Amino acid sequence: LPTAIPQKTFIEISRRSDDQVHLFSSDIGPEGEQHSYQLGSERPLHRWFDYFQGVTWLLREKGFAISGFNLSAHSDIPMGAGLSSSAALLVALFRAVRDQFKLNLSDVEIALMSQDVENNFVGAHVGIMDQMASSLADRGTALFLDTQSLNFERIGLPDKDVDIFVINSGVKHSHSTSGYNTRRRECEEACRLLGVKSLRSVENLEDVLKIADPFRSRARHVVSENLRVIDAVKAIEERDLVTLGRLMIESHASMRDDYKISVPEIDLLVKIALSHVEVYGARLTGGGFGGSIVGICQHGTARRICEAIADRYQRETEYHATILVPEAVH
Repeated sequence: LPTAIPQKTFIEISRRSDDQVHLFSSDIGPEGEQHSYQLGSERPLHRWFDYFQGVTWLLREKGFAISGFNLSAHSDIPMGAGLSSSAALLVALFRAVRDQFKLNLSDVEIALMSQDVENNFVGAHVGIMDQMASSLADRGTALFLDTQSLNFERIGLPDKDVDIFVINSGVKHSHSTSGYNTRRRECEEACRLLGVKSLRSVENLEDVLKIADPFRSRARHVVSENLRVIDAVKAIEERDLVTLGRLMIESHASMRDDYKISVPEIDLLVKIALSHVEVYGARLTGGGFGGSIVGICQHGTARRICEAIADRYQRETEYHATILVPEAVH
């Protein structure tokens, strides 16, 4: 049930007459970094330009005709913060190349191809939600997504009654090296033990009690989270902010205790946030092992509350928390 945030990824692209791809990213190092390669020579090197190479590799694998190009990228989405920076980059890259070369690709196809690059070129076995959110989500709505069928619906958020806030803990993660891939494998094993293709098809929580830990705990989180998403949609539609907040709190507890993807700094941020009476709920967002929290609070209170949360967090840890939503007023 993701929503869009104000931060963006920007791409500038121009076509070349040869097969050379010249890249520049202003986000790598203090002065940015360049890289060049020839179409057809793409191979994973575990560097920042793997994402760029993965796009041209997959397009050519699927038979799309493209020439070389010059491309510059910049993003104000913090990397490793659990805010889909890699998905946003890939979606932006595919859109830029699609527009430059007039490729017949839908937004859903771009989301699927972005996932393909992460899975089969970068080496991160991510799901499809981040890419669908980057490709299809709007501010002011939540994307109610079935990741099995890819059916989706935009649910209007009660933005006149509630503020959404996002705070980056400063603890970074990497999907390709963190425990994310381990959790994915554990869920696949849970599916095998339960005799299902996907945990999406398990609707009764009692069914997961038949298998042993850690697979039971991992499956219990996924199944209960799916049920919470359905309840959250109902709460949003009914403008029941107390229930929505409670579901967020339960979600974080499940990620912390059953899925075990939280870290002490994230737990502390959530605890500090929930100490404010104006906050309805808060939880880890993203793939875990660091990153950010998202919360909801009474309308008009987010800026003051976030500043108080960040101040206390910095006093109690060695990290500096960054307030991403609401944006600073300049």
